[in-house]
Amino acid sequence: MSKHYYIGLMSGTSLDAIDAVLVNFNGDHIELVHSLSATLPATLKTQVLELCGGTADEIELLGKLDRELGKLFAQAALDLCKSAGISPIEIRAIGSHGQTVRHRPPDEQRVNDMAFTLQIGDPNTIAEISGITTVADFRRRDIAAGGQGAPLVPAFHVAAFSQVGIERLIVNIGGMANISLLKADGEVIGFDTGPGNVLMDSWIMHCQGHTFDRDGAWAQSGKLNQDLLETLLQDPYYSVHGPKSTGREQFNLAQLLTVLESLPRIPPADVQATLIELTARSICDAIGQCSQKGSEVFICGGGSANQALYSRIQALLTGHKVATTEALGIHPDWVEAAAFAWLAKQNIMNLAGNVPAVTGAKGPRILGAVHPG
Repeated sequence: MSKHYYIGLMSGTSLDAIDAVLVNFNGDHIELVHSLSATLPATLKTQVLELCGGTADEIELLGKLDRELGKLFAQAALDLCKSAGISPIEIRAIGSHGQTVRHRPPDEQRVNDMAFTLQIGDPNTIAEISGITTVADFRRRDIAAGGQGAPLVPAFHVAAFSQVGIERLIVNIGGMANISLLKADGEVIGFDTGPGNVLMDSWIMHCQGHTFDRDGAWAQSGKLNQDLLETLLQDPYYSVHGPKSTGREQFNLAQLLTVLESLPRIPPADVQATLIELTARSICDAIGQCSQKGSEVFICGGGSANQALYSRIQALLTGHKVATTEALGIHPDWVEAAAFAWLAKQNIMNLAGNVPAVTGAKGPRILGAVHPG
């Protein structure tokens, strides 16, 4: 059987690492061959967060980080090849999501002509260093086609996880959370539900200097604050119907601190417990609004490893079967990177890479721009 190797590179809102996967696509068969995770240097992460929040001389910093991340992405691809025992010349293409530094999708206040999204991690640098054709700018392509620019993974979820006659939901919990509803009749619905790990990670970094709350242990030491939860759930984003997408621009530490200042003092651990409930509730509310009882729910992304969050989602989704995507053959840590390998394959083969009803785009589009290696 011939091999059709593609690499997917993903660096998400959480900014914890570059995920790299080697995937073999043969017809409808998707084989995850090898994977690795390359931790982002702490200084680089700090600079990216500064850029996301707004800083002096932004263009200079953006250009510097664009090249620096491009080099790191290229090295991750080469390290992946070496670890897998595969020569780079055997790779047909790399699909690189890039690192989002600003996301302004179309909404009621921002018509499509004013919408934009920006990811850095220069694909020209990736292609030049790796020698591998690189496909990138997926989100920008979808915005240009009239879409939200996110989520881009539902079409891959259809290819990898759908089953005729069975309704499934794929829940990706990264910095932000999104769902793909794969209906039994073939219809697909997908959108960002709101914050995934981003507020929990930001709060524990603010209070304790840790990058994340392992297994939700700190959250479990606190208790839910109902006033805080109800205030956070008043954010207008939750009442908007999809297609919709969001990012750090809407859900961030500054926003959380503003809310906390409006309420009587809440113990920090109670805030963390409430943030877990916010993520779980917003995901489960969205699932309840668009799916049928008894549908299968499969969770992926970094949030799937937070046992407190995972258990809370299970408790809220009574009547649903809940598991991780490992039950469907792909470890939850690698689903999103595999999706960008698939999108690269779709682009190289001149096939559509999006679901118009999900992103709001005008029609099926071949997402991404090619940078020859």
